[in-house]
Parts: sequence; C-alpha cells; structure tokens
Amino acid sequence: MAIHQKLQAKLSQKLILTPSLQQAIKLLPMSTLELADMLNQEVVENPLLEEIPSEDLQAAEAQPATDKADEQDAQRTEGKADNWEDNDYEYFFSEYLDDGYRSRVPTEVKELPPIENTLSTGSSLTDHLEWQLSLKSDDPTERAIGSAIIGNLDDNGELVASVSEIAQMGPWPIDTVEQVLRLVQGFDPTGVAARDLQECLTLQLRALGLEGTPTERIVTEHLRLLQNHQIPELSRKMGMSIDDLREHIEIIRHLDPKPGARYNARQPEYVMPDVYILKVDDQYVAVLNDDGLPQLRISSSYKRLLDKDQADADTRSYVKERFNAARWLLKSVEQRQKTIQKVATSIINFQRDFLDHGIEHLRPLVLRDVANDIGMHESTVSRVVTNKYMHTPQGVFEMKYFFHSGISSSYGDAVSSVTIKQRIKKIIEAEDPRKPLSDSKIVSILQREGLVLARRTIAKYREELRIPTSNQRKVLY
Repeated sequence: MAIHQKLQAKLSQKLILTPSLQQAIKLLPMSTLELADMLNQEVVENPLLEEIPSEDLQAAEAQPATDKADEQDAQRTEGKADNWEDNDYEYFFSEYLDDGYRSRVPTEVKELPPIENTLSTGSSLTDHLEWQLSLKSDDPTERAIGSAIIGNLDDNGELVASVSEIAQMGPWPIDTVEQVLRLVQGFDPTGVAARDLQECLTLQLRALGLEGTPTERIVTEHLRLLQNHQIPELSRKMGMSIDDLREHIEIIRHLDPKPGARYNARQPEYVMPDVYILKVDDQYVAVLNDDGLPQLRISSSYKRLLDKDQADADTRSYVKERFNAARWLLKSVEQRQKTIQKVATSIINFQRDFLDHGIEHLRPLVLRDVANDIGMHESTVSRVVTNKYMHTPQGVFEMKYFFHSGISSSYGDAVSSVTIKQRIKKIIEAEDPRKPLSDSKIVSILQREGLVLARRTIAKYREELRIPTSNQRKVLY
C-alpha cells in the first residue's frame, strides 16, 4: 500500500480562549476580598503595575487646612512657652508631685486598644479535655488511651469509635480502655465521650443524682417513645399519669444532647457586600463596593523602556510581556466590574417589590431571565453571582438568594418558593400547640390562598425549614 503526501484545505470552527478571556473568566467568581488579594499579589509579581496613591488627590484639598492648623499650633506654642518644662516634670516626677501641681498640667488621655484586640482565643473541646486528663492521671498508658479517646470525639462530644477499635490502636487491653473511657466520661462537660444519645443523657442524670429514678428509666428503656412524642404510650408503659410524667420529661428536656458543641462553637463569619443597593429619588441604584481594592495603573517609568533603543532585546521582550499582562489584568478587572453592575441592576429591575416590601414579595427568577435582560450567557451570570453579597434595604443577601423557581397561583401570578416557605413558617408559628396542623391541612390553607401544592412539596419545604412533623410538635400538657 503506497503512502502519498497531499495538501488539503479544510474550513472548521474552533473556540479558542485567549489569555485575556481566560483571565476575565477567572476574575468573575471572585469576591471583593479575593480580588483584592489577587491584585496585591500581581503588584508584587509584575513591576509594571503600581498602585495609585490616594494622597495625590487629597493633598491639594488638605493643604489649606494643614497650613491653618500649623498656624494655630504655633500660636499655642508662643502663648505657653513654659509648657514643655511642666510636661517634663510631669513625665519624670508624677509620683512625687502634689495634687495642686498636677491640676496645672494638662493630662493626656491615652487611647486604649479596641476590645477586640484583648480577647483571647477560646480553647477547643480537645484542649479542654486534654487539660483535665493531665490533671487526673500520671500514667503514660492511661494518658495515651485517653488521648486516643479524645481524638475520636466529634464536634458534639460523642465517641465515634468503638472500644475495640481504640484498643487496636495501642494495642491496649479492652478492660483498660473501658476504665479510661469511664474516666474521660467523668470530665467536664458532663455527658462527653458517650457512645450514643442514651448514654449521654444517662451520664448527665447520674451526675444530677437521679440514678434509679423514673427519669433514668424513661431514658434507658423508653427513649424512642419520648423522641416520637408518644406521650400516652409512654404513660402506659411507665404506669404513670400524664401529669405525673410531666416532671420527669421536663428534667430530660433540659439536658444537653450535644455537650461538646459549646466548646466547638463556630466563629461568626463576616462578609463584605460586593454591591450596595441605594434608593435615590424613588429609584434603586447599584453601587459597587471598591473599598479595599487597590487602584492600579501601569508604571510610566517601565513603559518608557519600550521606546528606548538602547535597551537590549531581552529587556524589551520582558517589559513587553509584563506590559501586556498588566494591560490584560486592568481590562479584565474593568470588565468584571461592569458585568457585576449590569447583573445587579437587572436584579433590581426584577425584584423591585422585594426591595420595597420584603421577602413576601420576592418573585421567581432564574439565571436565564437576567442573561436575556443584559444580553449575556447564563454561565456568565452564574459566575457573577457566585461568592457575591448584596446589601439591600431588606438586609444583606447572597446574590444567589434572588434566584428561585416559581409556582403558579390561581390568580395567574407566579410565587417564589422562598415566599411559600415563609408562609408555611408563619402558618405553623400561629397554630395551636395542642392541635398542630398536618401537612394536608397546610395544603388546604394554601389552596384557599390560591396556591396549589402537593402534600409532599409541603413536607419537603417543612424539612428544609427544619420544622418537625405535627406529631413531634404536639404538646399534651
């Protein structure tokens, strides 16, 4: 079979992402803080980028005020020529001066550091238990087993490994592991290192001196009935009336099922809004938050190297490469800001009723609606609303919050799923605790309001709101 070489022309279409386009796509999902960190890093790596000093614009305005302040300082200095000597005595001999002399010397009010800088970092559950272990035992083996037990606790303080699994880590005898486990279970907080909820509550009841009482029997034998709110059945099993049972249930209700959670509390996360929605003359305007973003420009001194003939080829090539990178970055940042502005303005147009009246008036919205409105692709809108927050008159919301599916009502208007969840929550809050509403009854109430939903949809929304079933919400006393 012969092999021949041929020239053939072929026409095809390809999607090629240029470096500038790749950079623009990379910048879109970034939050304001992430963008600021990236720009600061680019300034360090690219010598052609420099930050515009804000003092340049403020110098001319501040100059007259500075001159006036200097004149006032000079006048005060001339009128009080002996103040320096008094301050000197006050500084070195303050402990030996009488009150009459101190009254003539102006005292300086020292500015204390903010309270946030004086707070220490709280200890975690592991640190708290390890500290107690070091006080309770000097035996190296017990300490090793105790550390293994503490290391296998979850954030709630529950032991997630079995005794046999911990014994194999040593290896240690199972009896010794059981002994150390009982030691750790006696630490603060009470109920820590329990293997299940039943053991956790039992440890707390015994610490209260309620061992052998009907309260402990409810936990050890009938905890499932209590969890399912089957109070009549529990009353029959215990041989007690509901009124007599109430006291024991109240004791159990005040126990802590997650004793370790208080030591592993999550620190509050602070967000910086990327967009502020301001109302100006009965119109809402989107204002981008540029606080913290460095204002960059291309250095003119390095740029002149491209115009000089005496620069060698390597220098010119490097400067040209860095110049193009800096120009692409500045254009990408500018394009990012314009795109966020367009998306935010489009959200304002769609969600005007929400901005005026609140969550109950949030209308259904999908990415396609905003993409068609601003003439961009859905993927671009999706990148823009990622990790972005919007400060509105109704509070601070993630930009993704405004995009929800809708359900048609009998009045012809679509209602957002968030609005329906809010309505379900209010219906349940207003119910009679002795006769809680079932999902079917909530369906009937919403149908009278023009919203036709299936019972499973109500159950889904209720679970998303973390609201228990009607049987679990029922109060018998």
